Amino acid sequence: MRRLVLFDIDGTLVLTGGAGKRAITRAFAELFGVPDAFTGVSLAGRTDRYLVEQGLERCGVPITAETLTVVRERYLARLAEEIHEPAQGPKAMMPGVSQLLDALAERGHTHSALLTGNYEAGARIKLEHFDLWRYFRCGAYADDAADRNALVPFALQRARECGLPELPPKHILVVGDTPHDVACAHAVGATPVGVATGGFTSDQLRESGAEVVFENLADPREFLKLVDE
Repeated sequence: MRRLVLFDIDGTLVLTGGAGKRAITRAFAELFGVPDAFTGVSLAGRTDRYLVEQGLERCGVPITAETLTVVRERYLARLAEEIHEPAQGPKAMMPGVSQLLDALAERGHTHSALLTGNYEAGARIKLEHFDLWRYFRCGAYADDAADRNALVPFALQRARECGLPELPPKHILVVGDTPHDVACAHAVGATPVGVATGGFTSDQLRESGAEVVFENLADPREFLKLVDE
């Protein structure tokens, strides 16, 4: 049976040393003169679109198609700069990720795609920095919806456009490091796979409903059992 494996990015595949938060903070400071628009805001597991809307509300700026576009473009421009700056925190590909993606690419019955809160262009900036963008032909992004729970259908549609047949929900794996990743899997009956390499522990991921939890992906053989069974 074929498997579709949908990967989150931040905290699951890579850590960018705070590049995303610095970029979105700079964007709001430059556009609206608010230097601390995201102080106290938890970014983990949220979509960029959601965070932009929250920032606009905090700054008292109307949420319109125009303001969303202006902020998105400024944020992406700053992210392209910040990804190359010295890290403010861990900046690295997570252990075992490249080996796992190589192994999945060799399996004819698996298809790897993205399900991420990043804008598509932001996902590309981050993953190209670590030479991982080449593994993914499609995905679902913050461009598609502000609500992460709405993203899986977009990912499925694009996977079908890439030639993947219809799959039962249980053969769709959503891999992520936050309870928001787990929730979006449950929203469509997919299998949530937690990875405790972000800001949440294994116990927290299990309590949020993850059916399978890994401390990390350092040993790809354990993960591959899920797609080969």
